[in-house]
This record gives sequence, structure tokens and C-alpha cells, in this order.
Amino acid sequence: MRLVIIGGGILGTAHALAAVRRGHEVVHLEREVEARGATVRNFGLVWVSGRSANELDITLRSRQLWEEIGGQVPGVGFRATGSMTLVRNEHELAVAEAAVANPGAADRGFELLDADRVRALNPALRGKFLAGLHCSTDAAVESRQALPALRRYMEATERYSFFAGTEARTVTGSTVIDDRGRRHEGDLVLVCPGAAHSGLTRELAGDLPVRRVRLQMMQTAPLGEPLTTAVADGDSFRYYPAFAGAELDRLNLEQAQPFTAAQHKMQLLMVQRLHGGLTIGDTHEYDEPFAFDVDEAPYEHLISVSEELLGRKLPQVVRRWAGVYSQSIDPGAIVTRAQASDAVWVITGPGGRGMTLGPALGEETADLLHL
Repeated sequence: MRLVIIGGGILGTAHALAAVRRGHEVVHLEREVEARGATVRNFGLVWVSGRSANELDITLRSRQLWEEIGGQVPGVGFRATGSMTLVRNEHELAVAEAAVANPGAADRGFELLDADRVRALNPALRGKFLAGLHCSTDAAVESRQALPALRRYMEATERYSFFAGTEARTVTGSTVIDDRGRRHEGDLVLVCPGAAHSGLTRELAGDLPVRRVRLQMMQTAPLGEPLTTAVADGDSFRYYPAFAGAELDRLNLEQAQPFTAAQHKMQLLMVQRLHGGLTIGDTHEYDEPFAFDVDEAPYEHLISVSEELLGRKLPQVVRRWAGVYSQSIDPGAIVTRAQASDAVWVITGPGGRGMTLGPALGEETADLLHL
């Protein structure tokens, strides 16, 4: 079978990979010269720890796929780093204790460590905290390297063609016509538009049950020492469904976030890139229109919390950016798949789970379409 895939982000690339690995031919279109959306503006985290119980199986499958892909395509930079969520008070500690006691904790690789054991596992953490919730199944890839590496891998099969700087304008049957008037014929068209909900996406599938979410992040110069796990702060409990329960309700009731963190719906996530620098974030903004500039206050908060946990000054911040991703508004949906016609599907809305779940979502779609 020949597929035409529109959209060169993680979902489009993961769907291409699933099809190529099953022996199909793929023509892949991306309107930019290189993907510039949420796929390359994220942490590169394969995040098992925070996923809800009904997402756990597909998340663990995706984690397995990423490890397999990392072995076949070293350029994606897969590392089984695990993560450490650091708790700084008794309310956060209660949430961590409940997480370890919950069903599924063993599948996630949860273990609650005291401060000395945290520092033994991750010596770069020399700051102030009571304990750490370790998740051994969390991992990381290099988000800015992964897509080109995966495309090179697929191109070597001679069943994959990538058209950069090519915008799909119309879809007729299973034929895509691009902005140069070229026709790309296939048996099936998959549209993976990311956060581009208007234009061709709306023409094909109407108004989908998705919203856009904006975040702010930053990158430092090299830390100068290994950060052996990804790091989160206790505020991350508030934003991940795995931690829902009475203990989290009590945390939210009795422990308010600092003003800036509450205003920008913040958590701290921090991961070390292969070049040694730290990617740090993030904020959550849901009400459009989004600003075109970034606010400084969230960065000041992130720097303060990072330095408190590391027990040292951060290296120089060398980049700051904002990103926008697509999120399904159906709380029971992991991703939105809309069949626009017999041969056309639109797939978007994984929320902040796109990098984590990309390979498994591509595999799931391939199963759904009997590829």
C-alpha cells in the first residue's frame, strides 16, 4: 500500500515509521523545510510516570518501541534515564507515598527515595528537598535530532520519500495536490497537522474536539556535570493524572502555588541534552489568542526552583522559546482520529504526550486501518 502523510512532526513521522516497518510505501509532506512545532520545542521526554491508569498500557508500549527504535536508529538519542520528582514538604510527600502505594506503581518503576538515596543516584542534586519519587521507566530522546534521524532510517528502505517545504493544498480522493501543483497519489492519506487546526484540516474534518495549548521553555549552556535523571518538582503532581486522589486534593487545598506558578499554571521539568545543557520548563496557557512574545516572570521562577533543587547556580540561559501543541478536549481520548472520507484520516491532539506516545499511536493507527 502507498500512503501519503501530511505533517512532518512526531505524529506524522511516527505514522510513517509504522507504515514503513510494515512494508508499505510512504510519501511524506512537510510545509516547513524542517518541523518547527511542538515536536522540536519539547523536552524529548518519554514520560511514563504521570500517565493515567487507562493510558499506562499504551505508554509502556511506546516506551518499549522507543527503546527498540533507539537501538536501530542511534541518532534519536534514546536514554533510559528515569526521572526524579523531588518533594519539598509533607503535602507533596503524601502524594508521592500514595503514588508508590497505587496499583500499577511497579509497572511504572516507582520507588520513593530519601534525600541521601536521591543524591546517590543523581549527585547533581545537592539542594533542598525531603525525598524523591524515582520512576525508572521514564526516558528521553533528542527531540531536535530524532526526526531527521528517523527520516534517514526510512529513506534507506527506498520505500520512503520526504518532501520538505511542501504544503498540501487540496486532497481529492486519495490524491494530494501541493502548493507547486504536484500530485501525490496514494491509497490512503493521513493528515497529522499538529496544532494547525484551521485551513486544510478544517476543510477536511470540520471543527475537531481539540484545543491549542501554549508553553514557555528555556535551554542552558552545559551544566558541566551529568544530571543522571530527568527532574520534576512537586508542582508536577498537579498536572499529571496519575497522581489524582485524596492526597493531591489536600495538596491543592492546603498548599497554594507561588503567585507566578499559579498564574502561569507551572511545573518544573528539567532534562539534560546530549550536549550537556538543560532544557527547563514549563507553563500552560489555554485561552487564545496567544501572545507572540514570552513573559520573563515564569523564567525567573523556573531558575529559582532549579537552583534550589540543584544547590548551585544554573549555567547561562542561552535560549528561550514558546511552543503550541494540540490537545484533545475529550478527557477519555488519548488522540483525536477523524475519518474525513473513505481514504482520508486526520490525526491530532495528543496533548503534551506526542513525543511520549508517538510510536505507539502510529502503531495503533496502523492496526486500526489494517495496514
